[in-house]
Amino acid sequence: MLPVQVERLRDAINSHDAARVADCFTEHYQCEVPMQPSRGFTGRARVQEHYQALFARIPDARATVLRSCQDESAVWSEWEMSGTSDVGTPSVIAGVAIILSVVDERIQHTRFYLDAVS
Repeated sequence: MLPVQVERLRDAINSHDAARVADCFTEHYQCEVPMQPSRGFTGRARVQEHYQALFARIPDARATVLRSCQDESAVWSEWEMSGTSDVGTPSVIAGVAIILSVVDERIQHTRFYLDAVS
């Protein structure tokens, strides 16, 4: 059984509705990308922009959570997102997302270790 925030996010991504994805996050959501710090950002609006662009690039994107675990301070989940790019090539993104805090059932702070699979 997946942690509720992970399941909600996966289902929102698979709906291809960027607004529904953004609704999984708080207004002042903080995204850290430790391996590429310049890709980090703040705000729900940026989540929606990101997923609008992603769904345009990979219109049949499908998110799968391979495994997850949770303790009192964080939720860890391993993700794979696959589909066909807008130019017809296979696309796979994989890695780990760590939810560090949640407010009112919305994700407030994450660390993403996700990248394209080559």
